[in-house]
Amino acid sequence: MTAAQTSDRADNAHGAGPFLVTNRLILSIAVPMTLGFLTTPLLGLVDTAVIGHLGQATLLAGLAVGAILFDLIFTTFNFLRSATTGLVAQAFGRGDRTEEQAVFWRSLVIALVSGAALVALSPALLTAGLWLLAPGPEVEAVTRTYFEYRILAGPAALANYAILGFVLGRGQGTVGLLLQMLINGINIVLSIFLGLHLGWGVMGVALATVSGEVIGAIVGFAIVYGRFDRTVAPSWATIFSVERLKPLFGLNRDIMVRSFVLLAAFTLMTRIGSSFGPVTLAANAVLMTIFLVAGYYLDGLANAAEQLTGRAIGARFRPAFDRALKMTATWSFALAGFTTVAFLIFGDRLVDLLTTAAEVRTEAYTYMPWAAITALTGALAFLMDGVFIGATWSRDMRNMMLLAFAGYVAALCFLVPAFGNHGLWAALNLFLLFRGVFLMVLVPRRSAQTFLSAQ
Repeated sequence: MTAAQTSDRADNAHGAGPFLVTNRLILSIAVPMTLGFLTTPLLGLVDTAVIGHLGQATLLAGLAVGAILFDLIFTTFNFLRSATTGLVAQAFGRGDRTEEQAVFWRSLVIALVSGAALVALSPALLTAGLWLLAPGPEVEAVTRTYFEYRILAGPAALANYAILGFVLGRGQGTVGLLLQMLINGINIVLSIFLGLHLGWGVMGVALATVSGEVIGAIVGFAIVYGRFDRTVAPSWATIFSVERLKPLFGLNRDIMVRSFVLLAAFTLMTRIGSSFGPVTLAANAVLMTIFLVAGYYLDGLANAAEQLTGRAIGARFRPAFDRALKMTATWSFALAGFTTVAFLIFGDRLVDLLTTAAEVRTEAYTYMPWAAITALTGALAFLMDGVFIGATWSRDMRNMMLLAFAGYVAALCFLVPAFGNHGLWAALNLFLLFRGVFLMVLVPRRSAQTFLSAQ
């Protein structure tokens, strides 16, 4: 037996059954993943800065439209990460090592098949995306170049979702951090080298993304597979058992709908923003990057909530669930408040780093306060997503997302005609609030039902 296998056995034995939730346990998951996730918006900042320093608003707008397209495509498949995390966390709480591995293989196979399908369907996806976002001819040309290269990362990008979901489900925040740093670190370095140094522009930025995803998937698979205990490996019949696949596909369906609606909300914001002209569209793209910084910052704590609540349900231990919910909420709102204050003070300087276009800077300054408060309005939404994913209450999460989206559309219809781009940002903040509050009111009833049925 290898050292990795011995360590894996010890980790599983420790994870099964009742456990005490402490600040140290929460931070051991949240801090590494926060640092890892922060490399993603850092990558967005670098990509925006690389193109922004070329001094053309059209290039920046084209990159923004391309990024939205990939958010729409790849984040729709985020169920591969979320469902894997919830199911692995519950198996970890039960001490079911065989099922942990089986969930990983199911998710990985789905990821690779789906990624290959995305590449094959890429011409149709690009055509549909350009029709949906309707950029001008010059912006469309930039977006087309970016898309045609970056889509090649499809299989590797989705495989990384499955790999990350597995390590998060087992509470291995440090491994998740290393993988995120590897993927995004390679991407950042190559983006600067290819995009600026070699002068490849948006093509260089896209190829940098492909390189980071492929290398990350290879290394991540090697780490996960190398730690498997072969003595409890599932058979292929077990992995693809219809009874075992049903929960995964049910979660995948609900989380896919939820993710698609979430991306539809951001796509709608981009579409409406484009009607205000390329300068406002570019300014909103810069500010959305800042929103993503706050989002990924809070995602670390949401991941801690995922793992700990899922583990508590697997262990059938209600005290750990309640304590995890209370403590992660305290940390989330404290960090959200800090993030909002930081952006209100230093946000304008960050805008200056992202673009040299004077008109884009001036426009972004105007709407900076709206972007800054998204950390506070979104804190509960991120946390509740983590709780519902870990608990695998996917149907509730889907339904509440649809309800929040309906409220968002209503807010857009009223606020945008009256207040323009200010109304657009106000509607986004209301959408974030709706998501968090609607889910929070369901927690007492759903948790009571879940632990009662587990007895």
